[in-house]
Amino acid sequence: MTQPTPSAHLRAALNLAEQGIPVLPLREGKGPMGNCRTCRKNACGGRPNMKTPGPCACAAPCHGWAAATTDPHVLTSAAWAPAWRQAAAVAYHPGGTGLTVVDLDNANAIAWARHNLPATRTVPSTRGEHWIYLGIMTSANAVRPGVDIKSLMSYARWLGPGTGTMTALPDAVRALAVKEPTAARPATSATTVSAPAGGGQCPHRSPAYLERGISMAEQRIEEAPDGIHRTVFRMFLAVLSAHGRCGCLTETHIGRLFTAAQTRGESLRHCEDAWTNARTQLGM
Repeated sequence: MTQPTPSAHLRAALNLAEQGIPVLPLREGKGPMGNCRTCRKNACGGRPNMKTPGPCACAAPCHGWAAATTDPHVLTSAAWAPAWRQAAAVAYHPGGTGLTVVDLDNANAIAWARHNLPATRTVPSTRGEHWIYLGIMTSANAVRPGVDIKSLMSYARWLGPGTGTMTALPDAVRALAVKEPTAARPATSATTVSAPAGGGQCPHRSPAYLERGISMAEQRIEEAPDGIHRTVFRMFLAVLSAHGRCGCLTETHIGRLFTAAQTRGESLRHCEDAWTNARTQLGM
């Protein structure tokens, strides 16, 4: 039996996957494929995404950026075939390959970037340019007029390899995603819990002991394959158990833990609840 010839979009996706770039098909209008009936409105529990953390056994490219893969067997599977037949473009998950895309949507945004950001690899887009940096961060839309940031938990349309030398992700780009608090209400992404007052005897022989503990907790949260709610609570509990009574734990340390959790899709409310529950369990 003659095998069907892969579409141009599928061939492009397989080529990118071979380079280690996780890809997915986009429908007309540059949007991801919609949920299937089983996964409608993420009733299945979802794959790791902004709204519904958790695994999903669905074989279709059904969950936006979280469906991106480098597995050629998945890309060429029967479950993905209908999506490739509908596909109008190929997208990739920048954060999944260690990159951040600054999406400049018009000439004014490009002019701003040329004046304020270090030069890096650029790719022409329909209306502007993609500036690609080496490094990952939290994605954010509309960080300024005509500028979006696409990295973790986001996808970008594949428009070609681009030109120029890729530069390390600068602080100037990271700062764009930080929301400044207003007088009327605090930024919703701000950590609202406090560090324990301490007062106990400090067992740390050096600041490196605390740093290792925080870094290890961040890594465990970032690498958790599933059960992110449980992992976040366990890591918060472990950090508080080891460092919560001596006064060494600061708001900066807590902020790092919250950032790691929110990067994996946890809401600020879930982080605050997990922190409070961990303190309660330890009698703090």
